[in-house]
Amino acid sequence: MDQIPIMKIGDCLLVSIQVDMHDQLAISLQDNLTTRIVQTRARGVMIDISALEIVDSFIGRMLNNIASMSRVLDAVTVVVGMQPAVAITLVELGLTLPGVRTALDVDRGLALIRRLIDDEAGS
Repeated sequence: MDQIPIMKIGDCLLVSIQVDMHDQLAISLQDNLTTRIVQTRARGVMIDISALEIVDSFIGRMLNNIASMSRVLDAVTVVVGMQPAVAITLVELGLTLPGVRTALDVDRGLALIRRLIDDEAGS
């Protein structure tokens, strides 16, 4: 079975989805990622979806669930690399993803995570 790698960068975790997501893989990612957040005490999670050309409502909900689970575990989530067709599909499906922050690329995503973490530390 495929497994999506989760890499640690400082106090953040980077998830790069490079394969077509199916339901079981998405559920496995949720489980593995929440475990890694706790193990590494990560403060940020960045999910790179630049390789995804299509999403369905399940994958959209999975991204929202990951953001919610991360928030409960004291980590912020940023999704990067969203293709225009994916953004259009999510909007057409009515998935606003309220817990998910987005950035155009990894560099901007890391900067956003850093800013969010720093803002929380200052409040």
